[in-house]
Amino acid sequence: MSSDDPAPQDGVALCLSGGGYRAMLFHLGTFLRLNEAGWLKRLDRISSVSGGSIAAAALAVAWAELDFGADGVARSFDPVTKRIRRIGGISIDVKSALSALAIPGESAADRAARHYTQLLGDSTLQDLPATPDFILCSTNLGSGVLWRFCRAYMGDYRVGRIASPRTPLAHAVAASAAFPPVLSPLRLKLPSEGWIADPTNDLDTPAMRREAVLADGGVYDNLGLQPVWNDCRTVLISDGGGSMGPSARVHGDWLRQTVRVLDVIDNQVRALRKQESVQAFIAGEREGAYWGIRTDIAKYRLTDALPCPSARTLALSHLPTRLSAFDDERQERLINWGYAVCDAALRAHVDPAVHAPAGFPFPARGI
Repeated sequence: MSSDDPAPQDGVALCLSGGGYRAMLFHLGTFLRLNEAGWLKRLDRISSVSGGSIAAAALAVAWAELDFGADGVARSFDPVTKRIRRIGGISIDVKSALSALAIPGESAADRAARHYTQLLGDSTLQDLPATPDFILCSTNLGSGVLWRFCRAYMGDYRVGRIASPRTPLAHAVAASAAFPPVLSPLRLKLPSEGWIADPTNDLDTPAMRREAVLADGGVYDNLGLQPVWNDCRTVLISDGGGSMGPSARVHGDWLRQTVRVLDVIDNQVRALRKQESVQAFIAGEREGAYWGIRTDIAKYRLTDALPCPSARTLALSHLPTRLSAFDDERQERLINWGYAVCDAALRAHVDPAVHAPAGFPFPARGI
Protein backbone atom coordinates (compact mmCIF):
# COMPACT_ATOMS: atom_id res chain seq x y z
CA MET A 1 0.00 0.00 0.00
CA SER A 2 2.17 2.82 -1.31
CA SER A 3 2.37 5.35 -4.12
CA ASP A 4 4.57 2.89 -6.01
CA ASP A 5 1.79 0.27 -6.22
CA PRO A 6 0.67 -0.55 -9.78
CA ALA A 7 -2.53 1.04 -11.08
CA PRO A 8 -5.47 -1.21 -10.14
CA GLN A 9 -8.00 -2.67 -12.54
CA ASP A 10 -11.66 -1.62 -12.59
CA GLY A 11 -12.74 -4.31 -10.15
CA VAL A 12 -14.88 -4.06 -7.01
CA ALA A 13 -13.67 -5.74 -3.83
CA LEU A 14 -15.06 -6.23 -0.34
CA CYS A 15 -12.71 -6.69 2.63
CA LEU A 16 -14.02 -8.35 5.78
CA SER A 17 -11.98 -7.88 8.94
CA GLY A 18 -11.37 -10.20 11.83
CA GLY A 19 -13.00 -9.84 15.22
CA GLY A 20 -14.54 -13.19 16.14
CA TYR A 21 -18.31 -13.63 16.17
CA ARG A 22 -18.73 -9.90 16.76
CA ALA A 23 -17.21 -9.21 13.33
CA MET A 24 -19.00 -12.15 11.70
CA LEU A 25 -22.43 -10.79 12.68
CA PHE A 26 -21.47 -7.19 11.89
CA HIS A 27 -20.45 -8.35 8.39
CA LEU A 28 -23.78 -10.12 7.96
CA GLY A 29 -25.38 -6.70 8.31
CA THR A 30 -23.00 -5.46 5.61
CA PHE A 31 -24.08 -8.31 3.31
CA LEU A 32 -27.74 -7.51 3.82
CA ARG A 33 -27.35 -3.84 2.95
CA LEU A 34 -25.00 -4.40 -0.02
CA ASN A 35 -27.49 -6.92 -1.39
CA GLU A 36 -30.44 -4.54 -1.07
CA ALA A 37 -28.41 -1.82 -2.81
CA GLY A 38 -27.49 -4.14 -5.68
CA TRP A 39 -23.79 -4.02 -4.81
CA LEU A 40 -23.26 -7.59 -3.56
CA LYS A 41 -23.72 -9.01 -7.07
CA ARG A 42 -21.27 -6.41 -8.42
CA LEU A 43 -18.37 -7.69 -6.33
CA ASP A 44 -15.42 -9.20 -8.19
CA ARG A 45 -13.49 -10.27 -5.09
CA ILE A 46 -14.13 -10.84 -1.39
CA SER A 47 -11.09 -10.97 0.89
CA SER A 48 -11.60 -12.05 4.48
CA VAL A 49 -9.82 -12.63 7.76
CA SER A 50 -10.76 -14.63 10.86
CA GLY A 51 -14.37 -13.82 11.87
CA GLY A 52 -14.78 -12.26 8.44
CA SER A 53 -13.82 -15.59 6.87
CA ILE A 54 -16.59 -17.38 8.76
CA ALA A 55 -19.09 -14.92 7.29
CA ALA A 56 -17.50 -15.10 3.82
CA ALA A 57 -17.58 -18.90 3.80
CA ALA A 58 -21.27 -18.90 4.74
CA LEU A 59 -21.95 -16.50 1.88
CA ALA A 60 -19.88 -18.57 -0.54
CA VAL A 61 -21.61 -21.90 0.09
CA ALA A 62 -25.02 -20.24 -0.24
CA TRP A 63 -24.16 -18.15 -3.30
CA ALA A 64 -25.84 -20.46 -5.82
CA GLU A 65 -29.06 -20.35 -3.76
CA LEU A 66 -29.40 -16.57 -3.69
CA ASP A 67 -31.31 -16.28 -6.98
CA PHE A 68 -30.26 -12.79 -8.03
CA GLY A 69 -32.86 -10.90 -10.02
CA ALA A 70 -32.31 -8.60 -13.00
CA ASP A 71 -31.75 -5.75 -10.54
CA GLY A 72 -28.82 -7.62 -8.97
CA VAL A 73 -30.69 -8.21 -5.70
CA ALA A 74 -31.04 -11.70 -4.21
CA ARG A 75 -34.67 -12.66 -3.81
CA SER A 76 -33.95 -14.44 -0.54
CA PHE A 77 -30.97 -14.03 1.76
CA ASP A 78 -32.18 -16.53 4.34
CA PRO A 79 -29.63 -19.25 3.44
CA VAL A 80 -26.78 -16.92 4.45
CA THR A 81 -28.48 -15.38 7.48
CA LYS A 82 -29.49 -18.74 8.95
CA ARG A 83 -26.00 -20.25 8.56
CA ILE A 84 -24.25 -17.33 10.19
CA ARG A 85 -26.72 -17.02 13.03
CA ARG A 86 -26.54 -20.76 13.69
CA ILE A 87 -22.77 -20.68 14.07
CA GLY A 88 -23.10 -17.51 16.18
CA GLY A 89 -25.08 -19.55 18.69
CA ILE A 90 -22.35 -22.20 19.14
CA SER A 91 -19.33 -21.62 21.41
CA ILE A 92 -16.16 -22.85 19.75
CA ASP A 93 -13.00 -21.34 21.23
CA VAL A 94 -12.83 -22.61 24.83
CA LYS A 95 -14.52 -25.87 23.95
CA SER A 96 -12.00 -26.53 21.17
CA ALA A 97 -9.04 -25.65 23.37
CA LEU A 98 -10.19 -27.93 26.21
CA SER A 99 -10.95 -30.78 23.81
CA ALA A 100 -7.46 -30.49 22.36
CA LEU A 101 -5.96 -30.84 25.82
CA ALA A 102 -8.03 -33.95 26.45
CA ILE A 103 -7.41 -35.63 23.07
CA PRO A 104 -3.72 -36.24 22.24
CA GLY A 105 -2.78 -35.53 18.64
CA GLU A 106 -5.67 -33.16 17.94
CA SER A 107 -5.14 -29.40 18.01
CA ALA A 108 -7.67 -26.74 18.98
CA ALA A 109 -7.71 -25.59 15.35
CA ASP A 110 -8.52 -29.13 14.20
CA ARG A 111 -11.38 -29.25 16.66
CA ALA A 112 -12.65 -25.85 15.51
CA ALA A 113 -12.61 -27.11 11.92
CA ARG A 114 -15.07 -29.83 12.95
CA HIS A 115 -17.46 -27.18 14.21
CA TYR A 116 -17.17 -25.23 10.97
CA THR A 117 -18.06 -28.38 9.07
CA GLN A 118 -21.47 -28.16 10.74
CA LEU A 119 -21.89 -24.79 9.02
CA LEU A 120 -20.25 -25.53 5.69
CA GLY A 121 -20.72 -29.25 5.18
CA ASP A 122 -18.13 -31.07 3.09
CA SER A 123 -17.44 -28.16 0.74
CA THR A 124 -13.88 -27.75 -0.51
CA LEU A 125 -12.13 -24.76 -2.04
CA GLN A 126 -13.23 -26.09 -5.43
CA ASP A 127 -16.85 -25.54 -4.40
CA LEU A 128 -16.30 -21.79 -4.06
CA PRO A 129 -18.05 -19.71 -6.73
CA ALA A 130 -16.07 -18.71 -9.80
CA THR A 131 -17.34 -15.15 -9.30
CA PRO A 132 -16.84 -13.38 -7.02
CA ASP A 133 -13.37 -14.61 -6.16
CA PHE A 134 -13.38 -15.52 -2.46
CA ILE A 135 -9.97 -15.30 -0.74
CA LEU A 136 -9.67 -16.48 2.86
CA CYS A 137 -6.51 -15.15 4.50
CA SER A 138 -4.30 -16.86 7.06
CA THR A 139 -0.73 -16.25 8.25
CA ASN A 140 2.04 -18.71 7.44
CA LEU A 141 4.16 -18.73 10.60
CA GLY A 142 6.94 -20.49 8.69
CA SER A 143 7.37 -17.91 5.93
CA GLY A 144 6.04 -14.95 7.89
CA VAL A 145 3.67 -13.78 5.16
CA LEU A 146 0.01 -13.98 4.19
CA TRP A 147 -1.25 -17.43 3.13
CA ARG A 148 -4.26 -17.34 0.81
CA PHE A 149 -7.00 -19.92 0.30
CA CYS A 150 -9.10 -19.55 -2.87
CA ARG A 151 -10.53 -21.62 -5.67
CA ALA A 152 -7.63 -21.08 -8.07
CA TYR A 153 -4.83 -21.78 -5.59
CA MET A 154 -3.62 -21.78 -1.99
CA GLY A 155 -0.25 -20.68 -0.72
CA ASP A 156 1.97 -17.63 -0.36
CA TYR A 157 4.46 -15.82 -2.55
CA ARG A 158 7.53 -17.16 -0.71
CA VAL A 159 6.79 -20.88 -0.31
CA GLY A 160 4.69 -21.12 -3.48
CA ARG A 161 1.14 -21.80 -4.59
CA ILE A 162 -0.77 -25.04 -5.19
CA ALA A 163 -3.18 -24.96 -8.12
CA SER A 164 -6.84 -25.96 -7.77
CA PRO A 165 -6.62 -27.17 -4.13
CA ARG A 166 -9.24 -29.50 -2.70
CA THR A 167 -8.69 -28.47 0.90
CA PRO A 168 -11.93 -28.56 2.93
CA LEU A 169 -13.41 -25.08 3.25
CA ALA A 170 -13.87 -25.70 6.99
CA HIS A 171 -10.09 -26.13 7.35
CA ALA A 172 -9.44 -22.89 5.47
CA VAL A 173 -11.82 -21.07 7.84
CA ALA A 174 -10.18 -22.68 10.87
CA ALA A 175 -6.75 -21.54 9.65
CA SER A 176 -7.99 -18.02 8.96
CA ALA A 177 -9.58 -17.83 12.43
CA ALA A 178 -6.79 -19.60 14.36
CA PHE A 179 -6.38 -16.82 16.92
CA PRO A 180 -3.15 -17.23 18.94
CA PRO A 181 -2.37 -18.57 21.40
CA VAL A 182 -5.62 -20.48 22.06
CA LEU A 183 -6.69 -21.64 18.60
CA SER A 184 -3.41 -21.67 16.71
CA PRO A 185 -1.73 -23.12 14.85
CA LEU A 186 -3.46 -25.22 12.23
CA ARG A 187 -0.97 -27.63 10.67
CA LEU A 188 -1.82 -28.23 7.03
CA LYS A 189 -0.16 -31.13 5.23
CA LEU A 190 0.81 -30.05 1.72
CA PRO A 191 0.85 -32.18 -1.45
CA SER A 192 4.09 -32.81 -3.29
CA GLU A 193 2.54 -32.05 -6.68
CA GLY A 194 0.56 -29.21 -8.21
CA TRP A 195 2.92 -26.38 -7.28
CA ILE A 196 2.96 -23.30 -9.54
CA ALA A 197 6.44 -22.11 -10.51
CA ASP A 198 7.03 -18.49 -9.53
CA PRO A 199 10.32 -16.52 -9.41
CA THR A 200 9.35 -14.95 -6.05
CA ASN A 201 9.50 -18.35 -4.31
CA ASP A 202 12.64 -18.01 -2.20
CA LEU A 203 11.43 -20.68 0.29
CA ASP A 204 10.47 -23.42 -2.18
CA THR A 205 12.36 -26.14 -0.30
CA PRO A 206 11.01 -29.62 0.48
CA ALA A 207 11.02 -28.79 4.19
CA MET A 208 8.90 -25.64 3.72
CA ARG A 209 6.56 -27.35 1.29
CA ARG A 210 5.89 -30.35 3.51
CA GLU A 211 3.59 -28.58 5.96
CA ALA A 212 2.16 -25.10 6.45
CA VAL A 213 1.87 -23.94 10.05
CA LEU A 214 -0.94 -21.40 9.95
CA ALA A 215 -2.36 -18.83 12.36
CA ASP A 216 -5.09 -16.21 12.24
CA GLY A 217 -4.94 -13.99 9.16
CA GLY A 218 -5.17 -10.97 11.43
CA VAL A 219 -1.63 -11.59 12.62
CA TYR A 220 -0.50 -10.27 9.22
CA ASP A 221 -3.38 -8.14 7.89
CA ASN A 222 -6.56 -7.86 9.96
CA LEU A 223 -8.45 -5.90 7.30
CA GLY A 224 -7.73 -8.35 4.47
CA LEU A 225 -6.53 -5.53 2.22
CA GLN A 226 -3.44 -7.10 0.66
CA PRO A 227 -5.22 -9.53 -1.71
CA VAL A 228 -7.29 -6.74 -3.28
CA TRP A 229 -5.44 -3.45 -3.04
CA ASN A 230 -3.25 -3.77 -6.16
CA ASP A 231 -5.98 -5.34 -8.29
CA CYS A 232 -9.24 -3.53 -7.64
CA ARG A 233 -10.04 0.12 -8.21
CA THR A 234 -13.05 0.12 -5.86
CA VAL A 235 -12.47 -1.24 -2.35
CA LEU A 236 -15.17 -1.54 0.31
CA ILE A 237 -13.85 -2.18 3.82
CA SER A 238 -16.06 -3.60 6.57
CA ASP A 239 -14.21 -3.53 9.90
CA GLY A 240 -15.70 -5.44 12.81
CA GLY A 241 -12.53 -5.23 14.89
CA GLY A 242 -13.18 -4.35 18.50
CA SER A 243 -12.07 -1.52 20.73
CA MET A 244 -8.93 -1.91 22.83
CA GLY A 245 -9.13 0.38 25.82
CA PRO A 246 -6.48 1.33 28.36
CA SER A 247 -5.81 -0.92 31.33
CA ALA A 248 -4.56 0.21 34.72
CA ARG A 249 -3.71 -3.38 35.57
CA VAL A 250 -1.72 -5.38 33.03
CA HIS A 251 -1.39 -9.05 33.94
CA GLY A 252 2.06 -10.63 34.05
CA ASP A 253 1.13 -14.26 33.41
CA TRP A 254 2.13 -15.49 29.95
CA LEU A 255 -1.38 -16.12 28.60
CA ARG A 256 -3.08 -12.84 29.52
CA GLN A 257 0.04 -10.81 28.76
CA THR A 258 0.27 -12.45 25.33
CA VAL A 259 -3.35 -11.60 24.61
CA ARG A 260 -2.73 -7.98 25.63
CA VAL A 261 0.38 -7.75 23.43
CA LEU A 262 -1.54 -9.18 20.48
CA ASP A 263 -4.31 -6.61 21.07
CA VAL A 264 -1.75 -3.78 20.96
CA ILE A 265 -0.19 -5.10 17.74
CA ASP A 266 -3.59 -5.61 16.12
CA ASN A 267 -4.76 -2.15 17.15
CA GLN A 268 -1.69 -0.45 15.70
CA VAL A 269 -1.57 -2.38 12.42
CA ARG A 270 -5.30 -1.94 11.88
CA ALA A 271 -5.04 1.82 12.51
CA LEU A 272 -2.18 2.19 10.03
CA ARG A 273 -3.94 0.23 7.29
CA LYS A 274 -7.17 2.12 7.87
CA GLN A 275 -5.35 5.45 7.67
CA GLU A 276 -3.56 4.50 4.44
CA SER A 277 -6.74 3.30 2.77
CA VAL A 278 -8.80 6.34 3.77
CA GLN A 279 -6.02 8.65 2.53
CA ALA A 280 -6.04 6.78 -0.79
CA PHE A 281 -9.81 7.35 -1.06
CA ILE A 282 -9.38 11.06 -0.35
CA ALA A 283 -6.52 11.38 -2.85
CA GLY A 284 -8.51 9.63 -5.57
CA GLU A 285 -6.03 6.75 -5.82
CA ARG A 286 -8.87 4.35 -5.03
CA GLU A 287 -12.63 4.57 -4.92
CA GLY A 288 -14.65 3.04 -2.12
CA ALA A 289 -15.33 3.46 1.57
CA TYR A 290 -14.37 2.30 5.04
CA TRP A 291 -16.89 1.60 7.79
CA GLY A 292 -16.21 0.10 11.17
CA ILE A 293 -17.89 -1.09 14.31
CA ARG A 294 -16.27 1.89 16.10
CA THR A 295 -17.40 4.47 13.52
CA ASP A 296 -19.61 7.37 14.57
CA ILE A 297 -22.37 7.29 11.95
CA ALA A 298 -22.83 11.08 12.31
CA LYS A 299 -19.50 11.57 10.50
CA TYR A 300 -21.16 10.55 7.22
CA ARG A 301 -23.42 13.63 7.50
CA LEU A 302 -26.54 11.97 6.16
CA THR A 303 -29.82 13.43 7.38
CA ASP A 304 -31.62 10.14 6.73
CA ALA A 305 -29.14 7.67 8.26
CA LEU A 306 -30.67 5.08 10.55
CA PRO A 307 -30.69 6.10 14.25
CA CYS A 308 -27.50 4.74 15.81
CA PRO A 309 -26.56 6.48 19.08
CA SER A 310 -22.79 6.52 19.50
CA ALA A 311 -22.93 5.21 23.07
CA ARG A 312 -24.88 2.16 21.91
CA THR A 313 -22.60 1.39 18.97
CA LEU A 314 -19.45 1.79 21.08
CA ALA A 315 -20.90 -0.70 23.54
CA LEU A 316 -21.14 -3.22 20.70
CA SER A 317 -17.49 -2.60 19.78
CA HIS A 318 -16.52 -3.61 23.32
CA LEU A 319 -18.06 -7.07 22.98
CA PRO A 320 -15.25 -9.64 23.33
CA THR A 321 -13.28 -10.94 20.37
CA ARG A 322 -14.37 -14.52 20.93
CA LEU A 323 -15.88 -17.47 19.12
CA SER A 324 -18.40 -17.69 21.92
CA ALA A 325 -22.17 -17.79 21.51
CA PHE A 326 -24.18 -14.56 21.46
CA ASP A 327 -27.84 -14.46 22.43
CA ASP A 328 -30.47 -13.33 19.92
CA GLU A 329 -30.51 -9.75 21.17
CA ARG A 330 -26.79 -9.17 20.71
CA GLN A 331 -26.77 -10.98 17.38
CA GLU A 332 -29.54 -8.80 16.01
CA ARG A 333 -28.08 -5.56 17.33
CA LEU A 334 -24.73 -6.36 15.69
CA ILE A 335 -26.45 -7.20 12.40
CA ASN A 336 -28.46 -3.98 12.57
CA TRP A 337 -25.33 -1.92 13.23
CA GLY A 338 -23.36 -3.47 10.36
CA TYR A 339 -26.34 -2.84 8.09
CA ALA A 340 -26.78 0.80 9.16
CA VAL A 341 -23.16 1.92 9.00
CA CYS A 342 -22.58 0.12 5.69
CA ASP A 343 -25.60 1.97 4.32
CA ALA A 344 -24.28 5.34 5.48
CA ALA A 345 -20.78 4.78 4.07
CA LEU A 346 -22.12 3.43 0.77
CA ARG A 347 -24.50 6.34 0.16
CA ALA A 348 -22.08 9.02 1.41
CA HIS A 349 -18.95 7.92 -0.45
CA VAL A 350 -19.72 5.34 -3.14
CA ASP A 351 -23.22 5.47 -4.60
CA PRO A 352 -25.42 8.44 -3.65
CA ALA A 353 -28.17 7.07 -5.94
CA VAL A 354 -28.89 4.22 -3.53
CA HIS A 355 -32.20 4.76 -1.76
CA ALA A 356 -32.25 5.10 2.01
CA PRO A 357 -33.38 1.95 3.82
CA ALA A 358 -36.86 1.71 5.30
CA GLY A 359 -35.51 0.47 8.62
CA PHE A 360 -33.30 -2.07 10.37
CA PRO A 361 -33.32 -5.77 9.42
CA PHE A 362 -34.51 -6.41 13.00
CA PRO A 363 -36.52 -3.25 13.79
CA ALA A 364 -37.62 -4.38 17.22
CA ARG A 365 -34.00 -4.49 18.44
CA GLY A 366 -32.57 -1.26 17.05
CA ILE A 367 -28.97 -0.69 18.11
